[in-house]
Amino acid sequence: MYAVVEIKGKQYKAQEGDLLKVDSVGGADGDVMEFDSVLMLRKDDDKVSFGTPYVKGAKVKAVVEQHGRDRKVIVYKYKRRKGYRRRNGHRQQYSLVRVKEIAATT
Repeated sequence: MYAVVEIKGKQYKAQEGDLLKVDSVGGADGDVMEFDSVLMLRKDDDKVSFGTPYVKGAKVKAVVEQHGRDRKVIVYKYKRRKGYRRRNGHRQQYSLVRVKEIAATT
């Protein structure tokens, strides 16, 4: 069984036991989170359910394992012949989330 779940505006394929690297979600390490914005659900008997926009009664339960920061992305702006140069860096925060259970009542 797997599901396509929307977490903070991005879509992820989730199976039980998978480790997902998602944008930073609140909570401490070890917290249990439920995501009910399931877009698609495929059961073991090859039955597929698509939501409009979400599948009713489907939830993905996950545990926050750790938080971190990605590698630095350098943003460089330059305009020729003007002496304009700007250099900026950014490190995106993320959370590692382990999928524990995909629950569906449909």
